[in-house]
Amino acid sequence: MTPWVLPAPAKLNLLLRITGRRADGYHELQTLFQLLDYGDTLSFTPRDDGVITLGPALTGVELEENLIVRAARLLQRETGCRAGADIVLDKRLPLGGGLGGGSSDAATTLVALDRLWHLDLGHERLAALGLSLGADVPVFVRGDSAWAEGVGERLVPVALAERWFVVIHPGVAVSTAAVFGHPGLTRDSATISMRLALDGATPETVWRNDCESVVRALYPEVDRALAWLSGHADALLTGTGACVFCSFADEASADAVIADAPEGWQIFKARGVARSPLHHALEIATA
Repeated sequence: MTPWVLPAPAKLNLLLRITGRRADGYHELQTLFQLLDYGDTLSFTPRDDGVITLGPALTGVELEENLIVRAARLLQRETGCRAGADIVLDKRLPLGGGLGGGSSDAATTLVALDRLWHLDLGHERLAALGLSLGADVPVFVRGDSAWAEGVGERLVPVALAERWFVVIHPGVAVSTAAVFGHPGLTRDSATISMRLALDGATPETVWRNDCESVVRALYPEVDRALAWLSGHADALLTGTGACVFCSFADEASADAVIADAPEGWQIFKARGVARSPLHHALEIATA
């Protein structure tokens, strides 16, 4: 059978405000998710014996801990499905980069296997299941750039102006647990309205990432990348990093920054999209 090939797009956090900490240790936040037309690619071939295979192996990630495998196992447990799949991952997004790569891979797996295994759970049910795998999984399952609250699961789709983004990975993997557990992390930012965030009326107080100061202190490489990129445009950290980014109205401006970048960093450009490339691919497959 011909494998079904689907994208697993990256995301950026255009802002990230941490507004509190729950009794269970999770942080309440407000963020603006921007989906990109760049990311990983997965191929799926169904099998009827319940076996899940995944290749190639990722350095430092045990097979059963990989979010792709965990997503497939979760679907099997929740539905009693006895089908399996051979999955191949073309990994382009860096681990520990803050681009949501693992969560996006998990979301694409949930959506793909829901179709291939004829489960018909639908995106709402899949998003609820995905939340148990990671707070960013639901936005990828639903497939829209979105305003998010809670731990990131309360989503409102938004239409953002089309922009081109330059994204730099400075060569380190940031530990999300270390950042969220750091005593210096801001945890009491005032909540704002979605309208204020989208208007960007007060960028110095609204358009920021509350994780940035901690990450810059813990990871000098991230600090250097932010300092360099800030010389070209307003630069921000995405998620807990390590990736940093800035945006431009046109592709040529993004190309100029990339051409000027020092050697040693992974750098790419991507277009911001309102609708996920995954969902465009699904629409084409079912047309």
